[in-house]
Amino acid sequence: MPLGILFGGTPGPFEILLVLFIILLLFGAKKLPDLSRALGKSLSEFKKGREEGLKSAEPPKALDPEKDEAPEKSDS
Repeated sequence: MPLGILFGGTPGPFEILLVLFIILLLFGAKKLPDLSRALGKSLSEFKKGREEGLKSAEPPKALDPEKDEAPEKSDS
């Protein structure tokens, strides 16, 4: 067994093929499209949530007194 995976190295082509073969054995060829579709949806939801989290973590922008200030009411 290559030691690259055990010690945090980048997996090579043999390791990737081995993992794909094990996934094929576990889930079967008929369920792989459903599995990949669910994985894609999960990744897109994760990215969406991450973007929303980054937007909410940004500090509020300072108001520009010339543009963002509410017009003053007149007492007439």
